[in-house]
Parts: sequence; C-alpha cells; structure tokens
Amino acid sequence: MATQVAGKDGFIAALDQSGGSTPKALKLYGVSEDAWSNEDGMYDLIHQMRSRIITSPAFTGDKVMGAILFEQTMDRTVEGVPTAQYLWEKRGVVPFLKVDKGLADGKDGVKLMKPIAGLDELLKRAVAKGIFGTKMRSVIDAADATGIKAIVDQQFEVGRQILAHGLVPILEPEVTISIADKAQAEEMLLAEIRKHLDDLPAGEKVMLKVTIPTKPNLYKPLIDDPRVMRVVALSGGYTRDEANAKLRENDGLIASFSRALTEGLSAGQSDADFNATLAATIDSIFQASRADKAAV
Repeated sequence: MATQVAGKDGFIAALDQSGGSTPKALKLYGVSEDAWSNEDGMYDLIHQMRSRIITSPAFTGDKVMGAILFEQTMDRTVEGVPTAQYLWEKRGVVPFLKVDKGLADGKDGVKLMKPIAGLDELLKRAVAKGIFGTKMRSVIDAADATGIKAIVDQQFEVGRQILAHGLVPILEPEVTISIADKAQAEEMLLAEIRKHLDDLPAGEKVMLKVTIPTKPNLYKPLIDDPRVMRVVALSGGYTRDEANAKLRENDGLIASFSRALTEGLSAGQSDADFNATLAATIDSIFQASRADKAAV
C-alpha cells in the first residue's frame, strides 16, 4: 500500500461525506430528503451510492490509487465483504478513513477541528480493518497568521497521535477558494507546514491535502520533501473541469476529489449510463493527476 500511495499514478477518491454533507451529496445524486425518515435511512442510501461507485468496472487501482471512507462506510460491507478489505483485495484501491468530527466555530479567520473523542479506539479499529491512513479537515477563511499557525499546530498534533498507531495521516488544512487573500493565506500555510515537518520524528511520513493553490507549483517544496508521502488536492467548490485544469498546472499534485468525482452521477441512471459517466470522470481526473501531465 505504501508503495502505491507514494509513487503510483492515479488519484484518491473522497467518499467520506458525513452527517452534515450527506444530504447535499444525496441531493446532487438525485435523492431528495423525503427518501429517508431517519439518520440510519440516510446512511443506508449514501452507502448504496458509494457501493455503486466502488463496484463500478472503472473504479480500480489502475487509476483510483486510494479512497477515503467515512467511519460508517468502513463498518459496512460491499458485496458481503468489509469495505476496506473489498477496496484493497477486489479493486486494488488503498483505503483511508476520515477521522475528524467536524469543524469548531470560526476564530482568527479559521475553523479548527472539533475535539476527536475516542480517537485512539477508532484508530485501533481502523488498523484491525486494514485501513492504511486517515484524513482530517480544518478550514482557513483568511490570511491570519495566528489562525493559520493554530490550524497547522492542531493538524500535526493529531497527526502524531495517528502516526503512533502505524497509520499515515492526511493533514487537510483547506483554504476557502472564494476568499480575497487566498494567495497570501497559502504562502503562510506553506511556511507553517515546513516548520512542522522539521519536528517530525525521524522516519515518519505524513500526507497533505490542500486546496489547489492560486500560484501554480506553490506546494512543490512539500511534494519534493522526503517526509511527505504524497500531496493531494481537493476540488474545493470548483467544477470538475476547473479543478482538473488547475491541477494540470501543478507538477506532482494529484487529485482527491469528492463532489467533482460524483458530478453527473444520478440514482436514476441505468448501470450502463452510470458506469460510462463514472469511467469518463475517473479518466479525466486521472489524466489531470498524472506525473507526466504535459503528455496528455
């Protein structure tokens, strides 16, 4: 798994919508809120959607290098096989787990992660289920030095806790794409991350998930850093075409898209239409993530 994550062409599918984002994801998929009567019913429906994606012929490790799962997805099965096991053994896709519990209220231009109660127990379960790494998200809404330092401090602090369980953390300090000082926030974020990499224990590696930067190749120093296993990018509200175009401008940066991955998919599609749409989407994101982007 580590060899594939560190060097294989491909991208990471983000299938980790949780309580707050699931209704929106289902609505985009053509399933309205009157289709379920309680939270369990909602999660049943999103698992059906995820299972349909995971079992689609195009969803393999040839182009989808990894996939990020929501906790309930990890705890469920696909075709009778635990999801993480199915991903790796049947599809050749490396499984990751979203571990954060959402965002705290904004302060100093950022939204930190809420405390992650029971994290050690969750990490132990993840290891037992064959998960390779984790992902956790916080958000930067302004180029505020105090806030950005707090974001990176928290991400690396929890990251070290995750490393102690033998898992590779994906640290995700997302910069909101619509803010006026996005470029300045990204410069500050880069500087803070580089400081923290110097404090990592010898031999340990992290991954990073970032907003596609305003300045192309801004994060190349992180991509080239031996302490960073891989740098991936979220679509962040861009359309898939916009995100792919911006991704192509950044050498070594690969996709980890959620909404942009499922754009165009619908519960009402025939399997043939669904699979064809997903295959075209996967190929477009794969091409934008390729190491040799100039060749495509």
